[in-house]
Amino acid sequence: MSGAPSHAPVGPAPVGPASAGRPLASVSLDLDNLWSYLKIHGDPQWQARPSYLDAFVPHALRVLQAEGLRITFFIVGADAAQPGNRQALRSLVQAGHEVGNHSFEHEPWLHLYTHDQLVHEVRATDDAIEAATGVRPDGFRGPGFSWCPALLPVLADAGHRYDASTLPTWLGPLARTYYFWTARLSAEERERRKGLFGSFADGLRPNRPYEWVLGDGRRLLEIPVTTVPLARTPFHFSYLAYLARFSEGLMMAYLHTAITACRASGTEPSFLLHPLDLIGADQAPALRFFPGMDISSAEKTRLLVRVLRALGKHFELVPMGVHAARLTQGPALRQMALAGQG
Repeated sequence: MSGAPSHAPVGPAPVGPASAGRPLASVSLDLDNLWSYLKIHGDPQWQARPSYLDAFVPHALRVLQAEGLRITFFIVGADAAQPGNRQALRSLVQAGHEVGNHSFEHEPWLHLYTHDQLVHEVRATDDAIEAATGVRPDGFRGPGFSWCPALLPVLADAGHRYDASTLPTWLGPLARTYYFWTARLSAEERERRKGLFGSFADGLRPNRPYEWVLGDGRRLLEIPVTTVPLARTPFHFSYLAYLARFSEGLMMAYLHTAITACRASGTEPSFLLHPLDLIGADQAPALRFFPGMDISSAEKTRLLVRVLRALGKHFELVPMGVHAARLTQGPALRQMALAGQG
């Protein structure tokens, strides 16, 4: 690829402003690669950076094109920095999708980083994504919902419009317990990951978008990954797919409960996807140990399409940048003072 990257898409323009009057639901996909799953699991083979992007990205684009959807892909900087991944990543923008920053090394202990490490994670990833896709991201999501107060001024300094790292649920410690039970981790690795997925107190965080007010008065939009209003249990697709293992009817009933609660509370959801929501061990055999990988890629795709169509009956499905623009142009948002900045 030659020529200097620009801030404009290289292919079709992303979907335009949302239509007035209809509630929105933003859809995003954290583009966690094969190596990042191995790394989280404690498998040293991650260091070779094995990738499935060449196979996964075309599959995801076909599904989204068939449904007429444009979404936001949060890209890991280490993947964007690999020349062999650039064609796959640039194809996302060429298809009209948005790109966001998902950190450089995809380490869910990002909240333990020093200020200089945070600056590197954000800036190096922005640079790598711009070089790979031609577009500089202005949204961020921490790996494993990891964030800290010191991160937010770093995002603002880098020109980011929004953060999307928070998951307001009380189930984090339960997820962490399951993770420690299944992963092959040393005592040192367990210590580093002890804050993974957050605490019970995260269930008290705002579920609707709000603005962080930084120490110098600047503001940064926060778009949480939406959980079921009041109950604060997740309904991103990985959770729905887990319910489908017991009963597809149960999955849909839970989804409709979540949709009803969002509509009743005026919550415009941010709906999260991951690569393993679309592929099974038939496409990623090295990840057979992950929950749900015994479900075929075709079956996962069918379930996802059903869920997206159900959401689309009640909300206009848009990328996160469109959602962010609607939020900042709408009624004043709740403001949260940022304490404990590093």
